[in-house]
Amino acid sequence: MQSSCSPEVHRILASLCPRGDLVEQWVMASLLQDQLTTDQDLLLMQEGMPMRKVRSKSWKKLRYFRLQNDGMTVWHARQARGSAKPSFSISDVETIRNGHDSELLRSLAEELPLEQGFTVVFHGRRSNLDLVANSVEEAQIWMRGLQLLVDLVTSMDHQERLDQWLSDWFQRGDKNQDGKMSFQEVQRLLHLMNVEMDQEYAFSLFQAADTSQSGTLEGEEFVQFYKALTKRAEVQELFESFSADGQKLTLLEFLDFLREEQKERDCTSELALELIDRYEPSDSGKLRHVLSMDGFLSYLCSKDGDIFNPACLPIYQDMTQPLNHYFICSSHNTYLVGDQLCGQSSVEGYIRALKRGCRCVEVDVWDGPSGEPVVYHGHTLTSRILFKDVVATVAQYAFQTSDYPVILSLETHCSWEQQQTMARHLTEILGEQLLSTTLDGVLPTQLPSPEELRRKILVKGKKLTLEEDLEYEEEEAEPELEESELALESQFETEPEPQEQNLQSKDKKKKSKPILCPALSSLVIYLKSVSFRSFTHSKEHYHFYEISSFSETKAKRLIKEAGNEFVQHNTWQLSRVYPSGLRTDSSNYNPQELWNAGCQMVAMNMQTAGLEMDICDGHFRQNGGCGYVLKPDFLRDIQSSFHPERPISPFKAQTLLIQVISGQQLPKVDKTKEGSIVDPLVKVQIFGVRLDTARQETNYVENNGFNPYWGQTLCFRVLVPELAMLRFVVMDYDWKSRNDFIGQYTLPWTCMQQGYRHIHLLSKDGISLRPASIFVYICIQEGLEGDES
Repeated sequence: MQSSCSPEVHRILASLCPRGDLVEQWVMASLLQDQLTTDQDLLLMQEGMPMRKVRSKSWKKLRYFRLQNDGMTVWHARQARGSAKPSFSISDVETIRNGHDSELLRSLAEELPLEQGFTVVFHGRRSNLDLVANSVEEAQIWMRGLQLLVDLVTSMDHQERLDQWLSDWFQRGDKNQDGKMSFQEVQRLLHLMNVEMDQEYAFSLFQAADTSQSGTLEGEEFVQFYKALTKRAEVQELFESFSADGQKLTLLEFLDFLREEQKERDCTSELALELIDRYEPSDSGKLRHVLSMDGFLSYLCSKDGDIFNPACLPIYQDMTQPLNHYFICSSHNTYLVGDQLCGQSSVEGYIRALKRGCRCVEVDVWDGPSGEPVVYHGHTLTSRILFKDVVATVAQYAFQTSDYPVILSLETHCSWEQQQTMARHLTEILGEQLLSTTLDGVLPTQLPSPEELRRKILVKGKKLTLEEDLEYEEEEAEPELEESELALESQFETEPEPQEQNLQSKDKKKKSKPILCPALSSLVIYLKSVSFRSFTHSKEHYHFYEISSFSETKAKRLIKEAGNEFVQHNTWQLSRVYPSGLRTDSSNYNPQELWNAGCQMVAMNMQTAGLEMDICDGHFRQNGGCGYVLKPDFLRDIQSSFHPERPISPFKAQTLLIQVISGQQLPKVDKTKEGSIVDPLVKVQIFGVRLDTARQETNYVENNGFNPYWGQTLCFRVLVPELAMLRFVVMDYDWKSRNDFIGQYTLPWTCMQQGYRHIHLLSKDGISLRPASIFVYICIQEGLEGDES
């Protein structure tokens, strides 16, 4: 993290505010302050307005909302001049929607005018905030104002975010809001910033920064105090080891660093010069082609210095191979935003899944009132939403994050008539987005590619036949269930794939034909759902355009019993794996075990945060976050000998050395306890084939979440790096109970950069915790340590 604001910013600040009020300086020097003092919407928001806060059909209460003078937080109170408390931070807001786009407000349209309502949508899994103003004009003021602020925050670069972050800390530390900080306030600030510091040492830093000898810190003095506080000795030492004079890195010295330490083997002088131009703050340094300490630190904290390889951030993989050659980001029970027994069904589940790059969403459809099919978790108390609302939501959000195809996994429990209604809604609402015929109009010989299916929505479901939709398919037996799952799965699991008609009992009466509407059947083109009996049966009777679904229990058993057959099966046919019906709390399994066998659609309960979703999010962070990741070649070869339980050569085993060096600005676990300081440790986990799965951790650093230093090296040996995922977790050590989670970052092994790297931490919900990070050194060696080769 950069340790101070740029000299140019401070020059402007000084000219604007000679008296040195730091908060006023920072804000006045920013575009944000310009807007706060000139934009009429923001001025009115700072005065405050009454609005109705809506949580449900029965909970609608008047609250007074006001934008704080910092332009970064909104507070609310029960009365106009009552005691106020924070409502939300602008940095937590993703976007603003009007009342017509709010599922909740639409349900109250007869009572509350939609034109006066709007929704604040937050990052992560935080519930939306629905508000109704007293007039259309007031609603527009807040919608325009909030969106303006969100856009400003989004457009901030690293330095501007740091300035804003430092400004926020100053305001929190300046308890009496006089623009000055006494030593007592500084001590309180240190606790707020998660650092336990010797009082004498803290006072010495305070005195050194107090150049005016006023007994308080103002403006530039506080900047100098912060700079001393955040001095990165480990980075300074690294800088000096490559710098001949300890003051700068010449172009050749920086080039040596990039090649020797960062393992940028193909780095040229042109690239090194480009990085200097990008990260050196001084114009004179750029002209002389040298990098100062500040520039060096700025580089290390940037995307170029990140552990995640920037080359893996855009779409970089071959997108012209058949669909079955990709891992596909998939959601289970997408309509749920809570548990599977009593949770709420909402189109918000589809919006969130699609916006995070999910490309396969599930729709459980049942007969509804007035001839309109509804979506919910059957035989439970979950709420119900209209099928046509789900389809309209998919149509609106399908391609906002990714242009590659979206799969609607239909689980249809409807009558013939309501299936016809489903088909009509799909056709009319989706229009040209819906793939309703094969791409070239003839029977295909393999599945099309994501590239060929750009901006197309595919229906996965039961089909009469691909060749002739008016013929009925042969009946197939029910899939076997584990005895322990049978009772609950039959009660709660509405994924009936494969859900076929049972054969009649002993007398073997005439077979009953499945009730399947040809109009709906005809919309299933490349993704016909079929029951899985055995791998041999699939080879003999099934086609590449048919897809089988497996409960996690059955899939894991097949991997153990016939892992190589499962791998070969997945080279020519799609597989979908779904969580057990026993997971009534919407918990998740680890998707890695299923990816190891080449299963493409490993469906997750995306509404549930945790380790499993961290792995899923980390895996699909690569390749532009488009929701498709090309499988390794040994999982695409139909003759593959790979067995996920017993991997053997010719896989290129590797040894990973990770030196966990230091941490920066780690957040508190319990923000309500002002005096509590974390005792951080770093845990590194490897997920891959069973033999590669491992974890190690550092010791904990006592009472320092601000700049802890570990300096410990961890070693891992990995047989199949192509499938490995790394998860870095920072924990707060607690000898009495479980360690508390602070932050994490998960990424594929193949996207990891070597050398000195920063890992920017994410919250449980996957939201950035910037500037919180850990600083590491990564070294990968070919082969296993001790191999004769």
